[in-house]
Amino acid sequence: MSIEKLKVTQYIPPKGDYEIFQDENHFKEKLKEWGLPVAKKEFWYKDRNFQCHVTIKGYETYGNNNNTLIIEFPNGEISCIHPAYLKEMQQASFGKESMILAEDKPKIMDESEVKITKSSAKVQKERRAETSQTEKTSYSKEKEQSQKIDLPSEKVHFTATIKQFALTYNPFSEENDEVVVLKNVQIEQENPLELGLAWCSHSKTLKKFELAKGDQLEFDGKVVAKKLAKGKDVPDEYIVEAPVLYKINNPSKIVKK
Repeated sequence: MSIEKLKVTQYIPPKGDYEIFQDENHFKEKLKEWGLPVAKKEFWYKDRNFQCHVTIKGYETYGNNNNTLIIEFPNGEISCIHPAYLKEMQQASFGKESMILAEDKPKIMDESEVKITKSSAKVQKERRAETSQTEKTSYSKEKEQSQKIDLPSEKVHFTATIKQFALTYNPFSEENDEVVVLKNVQIEQENPLELGLAWCSHSKTLKKFELAKGDQLEFDGKVVAKKLAKGKDVPDEYIVEAPVLYKINNPSKIVKK
C-alpha cells in the first residue's frame, strides 16, 4: 500500500483528548460492544482507491453514550470513524467493485454504506453543534451582561482609547463601512460607568483628527446597545476578535490627548 495514497486520504482528527483503553479486557469489551472481532488487534480500512490495516487507539463519547473510534494509519496519522462504518469495512464485499473500477467510475454506495455515511455525517454535525452552542453560550453571557448595564438615554461625556479600525457590512449600500473600535470606554459621571469596548462610525468629523491606534479621546455622545456586525471579505487587520456590544452615536466636542 503506497504512502502516497495515504497522503490523499481525508483524515478527521479528534476534537481534543480522547479516551484510551484501561487494559486488554476493556479493549475486548468495547470491541464486542461495537460488533468488531475481539480476537483482532488490526482492522481493515477500505477506501475507493486502496485498503490498509489500522489499529484502534481509543474512542470519543458523545450524545447518549455513543462512541466515535480513533484509528491510527500505518503512517502514524489518526482519524475518527464511526464504529459501524469500520465494522462494514471488515466485510470482504465492502467497496470491492469500487476499488476495482476506481479509475473508470466513481463509487456508488449501497444502502448500508449510505446509512453509515449519514451516521458519520451526523457525528460531525453534532460536533459542530457543540462548538456552536459554546459560542452561543459565550455570546449569551456577554449579552446578559450588557443588559444588566443601565445605559443613559441622554448625551453623556466619555473617555476612551482607540483600539483599532474595523469594517462592518452595510446592507443598504451592500458594501463595508469603516468604523472605529474603542476600548476602555467609560462614561464620566458621579459614579463612572465602564463599558469596555464600543464602536462608532468613522465619520468625516472623526477623520479630521487623523486618529491612530492608542490615541486617547474625550467626547460627548449617546450610547446604545448595538453589536458591531462583521464585514464581508475583511482583511486580517480589520478583524475584531472580541464582540463589541455598544455603539456610540454622534460623538461631538472631541478632544484628542
